[in-house]
Amino acid sequence: MTLDLFTALATFALVTVITPGPNNIMLMTSGTNFGFVRTIPHMLGIALGFPLMVVCVGLGVMQVFDLWPLSYTLLKTVSVIYLLYLAWKIANAVPPASAEADATGTPLTFLQSAAFQWVNPKAWSMALSAITLYAAGRDLAAVLWVGAVYVGVSAISTTSWTVLGQQLRRLLKRPARLRVFNRVMAALLVATLIPVLWPA
Repeated sequence: MTLDLFTALATFALVTVITPGPNNIMLMTSGTNFGFVRTIPHMLGIALGFPLMVVCVGLGVMQVFDLWPLSYTLLKTVSVIYLLYLAWKIANAVPPASAEADATGTPLTFLQSAAFQWVNPKAWSMALSAITLYAAGRDLAAVLWVGAVYVGVSAISTTSWTVLGQQLRRLLKRPARLRVFNRVMAALLVATLIPVLWPA
């Protein structure tokens, strides 16, 4: 891969992962509700799970959509339903500072976060675009380069959004404020579905 192509890929990857989307909204929410350290498994699940998904897409998953177009529609339906479920959970989360807080409330685990990539509409769009633009021949070396670049930029993005959420925690110490924040984040998570349901 030439330096020019690598620079273009790195820029594309950073822009796609750092802009608001389901992963980043959930990381910010987790950083606010649980803090940075407890969100680390969630961060790692994204930073490693998404690049693995990109590699899998480049090495053959795209062919499934080519051979069976209905599979993409089914995937989109499952993704929308799951994101709506996550939004409902976020909106109805009991603030940890509250006396009625559920002691079992936890952030996403590494495996949950990694698995979420497969039902994240933005992740699918990013993976398909990255492979189409930067590994069109789908040869192993090019696909691995794309995956490796996403590991690096995902580390930057996941850390940034979690720290942002952690800093917001100071402003949201009151349970009522945190509840409003969670509901706004749930609404934004639902809003990320608009480009999926009504593409331009």
